[in-house]
Amino acid sequence: MSGVGIGLGKVEVRLRWDPSHWDEPPHHLDIIAATYSADAPHGQPVYVVHFDSRAPDGTINMTRHSQTGQGFGFVEVMVLELDRLTSSITRVAVGVAIHQRTGPQTFGEITNTGVAVVEGHRELLVDDFSQVAGSTAASVAEFTRDASGAWRFHEMIRGFDSDPEVFTAEMGNAR
Repeated sequence: MSGVGIGLGKVEVRLRWDPSHWDEPPHHLDIIAATYSADAPHGQPVYVVHFDSRAPDGTINMTRHSQTGQGFGFVEVMVLELDRLTSSITRVAVGVAIHQRTGPQTFGEITNTGVAVVEGHRELLVDDFSQVAGSTAASVAEFTRDASGAWRFHEMIRGFDSDPEVFTAEMGNAR
């Protein structure tokens, strides 16, 4: 799926999952975004945004964060103000990683996982991670700036078997 019209402006990536059972360690999932420049669109990220950081100019940040999945609906939200990003950034990759505190844990082992990418009231993507159930991390979306400067959305569901730190380096690689 690709964006239509004049391009994207302010986009939200929303994440949900059910908390673990009372006698198990908490499940901790995170949304991660990596930005890339025109001269290295699949190389080293210019900067990475996750639960513990934000974009240097404030254009990408977490507005809601959970370490347990407790709450109603989407318990983690990242806002990307694509229309405010500096012109040197031409690509943003977004993914979700599961913290591996107590050994490998996959999306298929966590109940009610889901991600949504929305612009205003328009859903660009809704997914439950079932196609990457055996993975510990997944890329979900890619935003690219076209020649006119408009931002476009591309669904990018791909599974990875890595922890959050390694995943930040892998998720934006060429397909």
